[in-house]
Amino acid sequence: MRRRLLAHVSVHVSALGVLLVGALAVPAAAAGDGDGRFTIEDPRITESSGLAASRLHPGIYWTHNDSDDGPYLYAVDSATGRTVARVTLTGIGRPRDVEAISIGPDNEIYVGDIGDNLGGSWPYVWIYRLPEPKELKDRTVRATQYVVTYSDGPRDAESLVVHPRTGRVYIIDKNEDGGHLYEGPAKLTASARPGSNVFRPVAPVDLWATDAAFSPNGEQLAVRGYFGGIAYDWNDGKPKKTGRLNVPLQRQGESVTYSADGRRLMYGSEGTGSEVVPEDAPGGGASSSSSSGSGGSSAGSGNGSSGTSSGGGLSGGTRTAVVAVVVVGAAVFGLRRLVRRR
Repeated sequence: MRRRLLAHVSVHVSALGVLLVGALAVPAAAAGDGDGRFTIEDPRITESSGLAASRLHPGIYWTHNDSDDGPYLYAVDSATGRTVARVTLTGIGRPRDVEAISIGPDNEIYVGDIGDNLGGSWPYVWIYRLPEPKELKDRTVRATQYVVTYSDGPRDAESLVVHPRTGRVYIIDKNEDGGHLYEGPAKLTASARPGSNVFRPVAPVDLWATDAAFSPNGEQLAVRGYFGGIAYDWNDGKPKKTGRLNVPLQRQGESVTYSADGRRLMYGSEGTGSEVVPEDAPGGGASSSSSSGSGGSSAGSGNGSSGTSSGGGLSGGTRTAVVAVVVVGAAVFGLRRLVRRR
């Protein structure tokens, strides 16, 4: 993230980490039910930074690039990895650093233009809201733009989630030493005046967070980083940590979403031809009103040491042997990219 960190890390270690991830990759599996591993095939998607499972179109995942692309959203078919629709947003300014996407009640898509790689230099950031298209084809959709500020000053963030029942929007800031969950107002106000939508910290998040997702029933919150993740019970807006997430090793892990049925967590990464990797959701994550299910491991067991889920992760012994090298390699890759974008 900062230039001074690069001086202490070897280029050779970075290359070794990337090569090791590729060598240990598991072949992609079919994604017929929308919760299997797939590869994003669209060459236009080079920096997939957010991921959201469509409830309106089973098996479809929405994603976007994080910068230097334009006001575009891509609908990717998980069965083929191909883009089936590109949506162009109008009614907004030029996106600055789009980092997150989430789907709220009534199939409303929320897009978080909330990144700030300059360490919190933007006095405000933006959220865009639009209805999810009922027909998947290239089209232009008018979005509503919201101006967002933080009660304790500007900050970098890559995680935006919308509660599937209340529609309330939350942001988690990105901080190497851990950040906070910020709660937005009960209803966002479409005003160009800064201060209309103030987000306030309500709970600490002990992670360098790159994305987050609510379960479809709104009872669990998953937060991921580059090197791990945390599972929370939502607990009526007072998140309670329940365990570690089984986050797969990825080149630069930037995104996570629950599958539409809530039984899988789908992890995405940046880069051309990036893979989306499924892991069992803590507690099953079923989309019904119950937070339990038979389709996944308990939150307490998702400690990152098991790689036996349908996502084809590494075994515990293999992870232990290689994780140090891969972590350093992934860190260098991420730091270089972020510095380059300054």
